[in-house]
Amino acid sequence: MKILVTGAKGFIGKNLVAELKNRNFTDIYEYSRDTNPALLDDYCKEADFIFHLAGVNRPQDQSEFMDGNYGFTSVLLNTLKKYQNNCPVMISSSTQAIKDNPYGISKRAGERLLFDYSKETGAKALIYRFPNVFGKWCKPNYNSAVATFCHNVSHDLSIQVNDPSVVMNLVYIDDVIEEMVNALNSNENSIGDFCEIPVVHTKPLGEIVELIYSFKKSREQRSVPNMTDAFTKKLYSTYLSYLPEDQFSYDLKMNIDQRGSFTEFIKTPERGQVSVNVSKPGITKGNHWHHTKNEKFLVVSGKGVIRFRKIDTEAVIEYFVSGNKLEVIDIPTGYTHNIENLGDTDMVTIMWANELFDPEKPDTYYLEV
Repeated sequence: MKILVTGAKGFIGKNLVAELKNRNFTDIYEYSRDTNPALLDDYCKEADFIFHLAGVNRPQDQSEFMDGNYGFTSVLLNTLKKYQNNCPVMISSSTQAIKDNPYGISKRAGERLLFDYSKETGAKALIYRFPNVFGKWCKPNYNSAVATFCHNVSHDLSIQVNDPSVVMNLVYIDDVIEEMVNALNSNENSIGDFCEIPVVHTKPLGEIVELIYSFKKSREQRSVPNMTDAFTKKLYSTYLSYLPEDQFSYDLKMNIDQRGSFTEFIKTPERGQVSVNVSKPGITKGNHWHHTKNEKFLVVSGKGVIRFRKIDTEAVIEYFVSGNKLEVIDIPTGYTHNIENLGDTDMVTIMWANELFDPEKPDTYYLEV
């Protein structure tokens, strides 16, 4: 299948082209502002499907709205007529099309062009009125508040929120692309004359900003947000894509003594925390038990033994562990336990606990195994 994508270097176009290539579509005609206009004839003659994503959002002069959103659509459709190519055409419109501002008027005019073209030629018309689209590769300080906020917060720049109670309707770029691929496969989400993205998130602007600031703080707190919330998960992925390229890494606090080190890696209120424990050769750590706190140990380097004893018995249980054979050892409640490095190199253990460490209530009681 030969696919023409106009606006191929824009936010949505770039994501779409990347995913089409992921799905092994090889005949993709990418048309953008710097493409030789003469190629449009060749592309329109050969295309089996058209994603018309080109448009104008922030022109220097308002007259450019009609030129970019109506004029080029007219050129595209007339070129298709020239070659009698009645392939399906998908056009990206906007929820602003219902408004009487210059941008909305130009988008509505482009919709009417495609409706008339479809009636005249019988070509399938797919019109999507996108709300606010957010995700990676969106240009900050342009037409997306989310992109601007993510960029500015991650770069320690100020942001301006005039009214935090303003409610925004947002769609995530991956959901947009999934729906566009569905449209390509004649499985679009059609509602009357228009098509829609099935997943729309409705959020107050203040809540969005609060989340973005929490993502920045999470690096200092060694935490990750609640990924069970779909919007939070998508917004967090978006935020990370705006990190300065020299700030992908961040330091952890290593608690170091003569025995080795203990470092908290990730903390989550709903899923506990993950830490990295390094034990020097011959060192034994632990010798304590818990009422409710439970853990999982995974030795990833070196070798050792994990010992258990139920606190009211004398029998000792041993599990020999090694980085050569990755296996998880559960640490049940009511068993005092320790871990000893039996090798001649450092032993590295990934440790998960079902709750965050609370110094006021550590639930940890010293008792030799």
